[in-house]
Amino acid sequence: MSAGRGRLLLRVLTQLARREAACVAKPAGRPANGGETTAVRRARDLRDALEGLGPFYIKVGQMLATRPDIVTPEMIDEFEKLQDQAAPAPFTDFEPVLTQELGPMWRRAFRDIDTHHPLGTASLSQVYRAELHSGRQVAVKIQRPGVRETVTADMKLMGTLARLVARRARRFSEVIDVEAMLGVVFDAMRPELDFVMEARNMTEAAKAAADFDHVAVPEVLQATPRVLVQSLAPGRPIREADRDAFSAEERAAIGRDLLAFMYRGYFVDCVFHADPHPGNVFVHPGEPATLIDWGMVGRIDRPMSTSILLLLLNLAMNDGAGTARAWIDMGSTTSWTNASAFAGDMASLVPQIATASLEDLNFGVTLTAVLQHSTRRGIRTSPMVSVLGKSFANIEGSIRHLSPELSLIDVFSDELIGIVTGLVKETLSPQQAIRTALEVITAGAAAPQQLRGVTRDLSNRDLGMRMTLNRPHSSPREPALRLGTAEAALTLGAALLWRNQSRPD
Repeated sequence: MSAGRGRLLLRVLTQLARREAACVAKPAGRPANGGETTAVRRARDLRDALEGLGPFYIKVGQMLATRPDIVTPEMIDEFEKLQDQAAPAPFTDFEPVLTQELGPMWRRAFRDIDTHHPLGTASLSQVYRAELHSGRQVAVKIQRPGVRETVTADMKLMGTLARLVARRARRFSEVIDVEAMLGVVFDAMRPELDFVMEARNMTEAAKAAADFDHVAVPEVLQATPRVLVQSLAPGRPIREADRDAFSAEERAAIGRDLLAFMYRGYFVDCVFHADPHPGNVFVHPGEPATLIDWGMVGRIDRPMSTSILLLLLNLAMNDGAGTARAWIDMGSTTSWTNASAFAGDMASLVPQIATASLEDLNFGVTLTAVLQHSTRRGIRTSPMVSVLGKSFANIEGSIRHLSPELSLIDVFSDELIGIVTGLVKETLSPQQAIRTALEVITAGAAAPQQLRGVTRDLSNRDLGMRMTLNRPHSSPREPALRLGTAEAALTLGAALLWRNQSRPD
């Protein structure tokens, strides 16, 4: 870590310590100056510290805003306000980056570039409006000098702290893997440090967006590790949009397509925009909504995606017990898990959200409410839940600005057939057929030994079926050989599709 970065860390932490000392000097729970309680003031001071430390710490704070099982309600309220905004830096700070990335004659690539009024400023980069010789309007995104080294050093430091927490707080670490959670943040943020990776994300997303009438992704025109030239998104951020400028039909169509596009990312492509906050969604009457800033992208594997899909399906069906099972399958049990109590929690929570519109429901917050119950009941959750919860909350918050009357569950139900059809096609693909054949061969090789074990258990009358939510996923005496709900659903779908395809015309 550079000496300058070390001094910044020391200064921010010193200021935080001084503010904490002032809080301690006041009676607990009493309103401070301006009517603030001590807890609110502490949370605000911590948010200020995270913003002062820069982009990585801001992202960590945004993740923590989705984790009520880790931080207090006051901190969640403050961390939700975290925005990666920075004071504009003079263009002279960025000109050397353009020279290094595009060459000394970089100005010849543009007819004009507005170097006095940046379109956007953040701690990682600054964006300028430019015009090509063809007359096309573009956005030029330039990385701040030295920011990659700073964020990399911050990641290394936080990784070390996470390992210390894991060793010192074993019961906490049994249900919350801080190191793995940070690893998810690291993976999602890396494209923000390399614009070539971000450009690749945009190109993939543009292909997916082509299937939607009201969603678009900017076109990549040029990309280097620290400079990205892309088409200019029409309109303005959705949080600044005038609802009255859109017809009711257009507002609803934009909202539905944005949700459907994100669902495709979560459940079909397993790649999704991890930061679709209202500043990253641009809208204009008569134009599709444009999702910008593809630097932070989440990637999940198929089992995790299917578990989230089943979770949503159970919510849509107002099934608390099914929601509990889907959540547990998404994570794992611990030595002190109380899954029956968690099922009771879900039986009370799920009916409250099954029929709510976006005016009444924030699914990202609902996801974190489930997370809070599961942690209290000793259930370890996948670290991907933090990124998914942030993405869910952001896209809902964005759409709420334009079409709050949309029902999240209704849109999900409408898209479900298409999602499952895509999954069934994947199940019937040649690659999956080869994989299944290999699994059968492997299972066949192990079958004689397993059969001998089953025969021995039968002779000893020691073979039983235990069907309870409180059972751990597997143990030495309980072989984890079962067809899960996800596999059964996909198998049924495949059978129905096969039957329909096999019928004569």
